[in-house]
Amino acid sequence: FSRNLGARLATGDLLIFLDADTILEPHALRTIAEQFTERDAGGTLKGQPDSPRFAYRLIYWLKNFIHRFVVRNGSSGVIICWKKHFTSVGGFDERLELRENSELIRRLKRFGSYRYIGTTAATTSMRRYDRRGVKHIVWLWIKLWFLSLFSDLSHRKYESVR
Repeated sequence: FSRNLGARLATGDLLIFLDADTILEPHALRTIAEQFTERDAGGTLKGQPDSPRFAYRLIYWLKNFIHRFVVRNGSSGVIICWKKHFTSVGGFDERLELRENSELIRRLKRFGSYRYIGTTAATTSMRRYDRRGVKHIVWLWIKLWFLSLFSDLSHRKYESVR
């Protein structure tokens, strides 16, 4: 709800959504403005953990590989899109609790390509990984990916997948 409200109130042409635990590098907005073109419909930035721990760096290397080579159109704590396209597709589906970012990007792609910007980064807190454990979070990702291939996740609650 809050992301859709923010988009409605935004006055610019380009929307950038950040997860609550994600921050941009100081030059990121300039880089996005230079590299995200009218041919692009949705995108993300290179992600990086806020911790030097090897497991976290490995996770983000994998996420960046997946996004860069369009194995899966997702986000690394950042979603970039044009306001006119966001409005046309109805914004975030507020009924979804799972994979709402990927679902938005999927709908946006009717307007253009997916853009991965790797020349600037978004740093995300690893506190969730510290609290729950890396194995638990990675297992949750695998389950969600598998479930999304064979079922409709639109009525699933985040807690029911754990």
